[in-house]
Amino acid sequence: MEGEKARNAQRVLLTVTALMLGLLCWLLWRSGFFEAIRTPQGMEAYIQRFSPYSYLVFFFLQLISVILAPIPSNLTTVAGAVLFGALPAFLLTAGAVVLGSVIVFQLSRVIGKPFVEWFVSSKNREKYGEIIRRKRDTFLFLAFLFPFFPDDLICIMAGLTEIPFRRFFFLVLIARPWGLLVAAAVGGSALQIPLWGMALLGLAGLLVFGAAMKYGDAFEEKIIDKLRRS
Repeated sequence: MEGEKARNAQRVLLTVTALMLGLLCWLLWRSGFFEAIRTPQGMEAYIQRFSPYSYLVFFFLQLISVILAPIPSNLTTVAGAVLFGALPAFLLTAGAVVLGSVIVFQLSRVIGKPFVEWFVSSKNREKYGEIIRRKRDTFLFLAFLFPFFPDDLICIMAGLTEIPFRRFFFLVLIARPWGLLVAAAVGGSALQIPLWGMALLGLAGLLVFGAAMKYGDAFEEKIIDKLRRS
């Protein structure tokens, strides 16, 4: 009887979560968000529309980017850095991403497998499930640190493991913000570099991006394979 009650409670919570996310997507669509996010300039204009509450809107967008995968937090971070400066944008984004990671982790832990199956594809569950269980802390740290892992989905899957909440929070806190710091520094022009230096930096960025797109999956597989063998 108790088990049935727990399952019913999980179903209700999952349904409420799905309805809230559906409503959130509708509100974002109505506000023109999905049109604005196509370009950095559009994103900047969208955030500015909500002045004097732009900071709050920016934080909210960064928070929901953890749950709604189509929203790229790095792009919105760059837009925020242009508007608010590198440091405020980084602090807001880091706080939102850490909070969002904790929320999806806790939802996964409370609702259980149905929540994970709802938000994580069977391909990703099969690919990462075993390695998250076996090499829990090590893999989570690497996944949060490197940009080619689906951090948000891995946070959801981590909720099904036995990792203590405090340890998960610590791993998120020390590993997830680094990529956001780079995006904020670029958007806020925190680095005073001459034009030729910016050109070289842009070229280097394109090369790194190209290498990540071409070899990211292979590098990811090597990390997973090495952890499995060890």
